Amino acid sequence: MKGSDVKQGLILVDIQNDYFPGGSLELFGVEQAAKNAQELLQKFQDKQSPIFHIQHISKQPGATIFLPNTKGCEIHESVAPQPDEIVIVKHFPNSFRETHLLEYLKNSEVEEVVICGAMSHMCIDATTRAAFDFGFHCTVIEDACATRNLEYKGKTVKAPEVHAAFMAALAMGYAKVISNDEFGYVQL
Repeated sequence: MKGSDVKQGLILVDIQNDYFPGGSLELFGVEQAAKNAQELLQKFQDKQSPIFHIQHISKQPGATIFLPNTKGCEIHESVAPQPDEIVIVKHFPNSFRETHLLEYLKNSEVEEVVICGAMSHMCIDATTRAAFDFGFHCTVIEDACATRNLEYKGKTVKAPEVHAAFMAALAMGYAKVISNDEFGYVQL
């Protein structure tokens, strides 16, 4: 069941100021990813389809990003929610954990989730795998996601390789992974 057979809902994960230039943890290619997310958001707004903005607020001691009541934790202006769009606050990488996202998706009769945002290797991965486990068809818009360099055993893994590895892993059974241009919006 794909495309015209299912109702789609958009999940925009953690597209927040701290990930942009001047923020606490700038991501590689975040401005282009946000531009693609903005185009995707517009498609869903035009069709008046379900849209869910996910906003991470840090609660852990010693956190350096998404601190409560800061400009950095605010959703970036490029994808700012409209008054009728749902904003779900989370405190963990998985957007479903201790939130009402699953309830909102079910109440909206969404069968396919379209996911974009940040970071590819963390919250996008965790949210996509959880959505799949809850029985949703998943589509990840790879060029509307961003990540950063990672360090492992004294070696730097460059952001494009981190992103590619996680998109490849998700594409092996969890999601259809495509570009914004390849995305075919469908509304029942």
